[in-house]
Amino acid sequence: GALETQKINYNNTRINWRKVNDIVSSAKKILLTTHENPDGDGLGSEVALYHHLIEIGKNVKIINCSPTPSMYDFINKNNCIETYDENYHSEWINNADLAIVFDVGDFKRTRSLKIVIEKNSIPVMNIDHHPHPKKNTFDYNIVDTTSAATGCMVRSYLKTARKQPLTKAICEGIYLAVMTDTGCFRHSNTDTYCHSIAIECLENGVDTNSIYQEIYENSSKKRVSVLGEMITNISYDLDGQFAWSIVTSDIMKKYEATKNDLDGFADFIRSIEGVEVALVIYEVDQNICRINFRSKGSLTVNDIAKSFGGGGHAFASGAVVNKPLENTKEIVISRSKKLIQEQVKKIK
Repeated sequence: GALETQKINYNNTRINWRKVNDIVSSAKKILLTTHENPDGDGLGSEVALYHHLIEIGKNVKIINCSPTPSMYDFINKNNCIETYDENYHSEWINNADLAIVFDVGDFKRTRSLKIVIEKNSIPVMNIDHHPHPKKNTFDYNIVDTTSAATGCMVRSYLKTARKQPLTKAICEGIYLAVMTDTGCFRHSNTDTYCHSIAIECLENGVDTNSIYQEIYENSSKKRVSVLGEMITNISYDLDGQFAWSIVTSDIMKKYEATKNDLDGFADFIRSIEGVEVALVIYEVDQNICRINFRSKGSLTVNDIAKSFGGGGHAFASGAVVNKPLENTKEIVISRSKKLIQEQVKKIK
């Protein structure tokens, strides 16, 4: 049944977690989901809340539109993270009281889940640190763009929702979320709250080093081969401030690599001396490319991504361009250079 509660919209305004908790508490059957090609923040946030909700007796499932990359297997205890299968899940979903979506940036990035949630008129709670428009379709919108990770927001919620300390299972999810979205506590979004969460996770028995190794010391040989090709293809523009590279579908086929092997490529380019903005263009197929921007922090890149129908954070964003690689390359490189030069002028 639908929840009889007022809509709430915290969009970078002070979040009343007690109100949020009233909504969650009044739901009996709760669906948790995150964006396609899920990452550590989305998965860690879902898993942390899942363990809390199971503990307090809720009927809850994590159902994502994409399969879970194998490096996150350690968090997928008892296969608690499910991948949407219409035949198997539709009956369970159709009378859920509440859907909570994590870290989505845009609801459409939950793909098949958005369709089935809307078809069944399930109220949606959005917990996210990506920017969302003031006017949005969520029943309960909880957005804090100053939060380093969605996992930090889940931690804040649990501070209010729980009397007892966090369990190790909850902490593993939160640690994964915060570690990955801060680039191991290195990015400019890392604040004291992130470090205090890390301390709490250590105190609750989380093996932080093994989580680090699962994620960052587990590169497939395919990934390294594709990375090598990507590095060979780097071009420098604007006196080396803008560096970009391309990963063609031929390279992907050559090494039988998948999308999961491409994580962190733009971060690698950003790590080069003098580079302020990094871009990687991935050829998905003949008429589709994915573009990924990273900035060192003096220039913003989400406006560039937005101009191609994408979005994200100020210093990390992306988009999908429905054009062949050659056209994409031409438009994206020239527009990026133009927008970067405009910003550089303003700074000067």
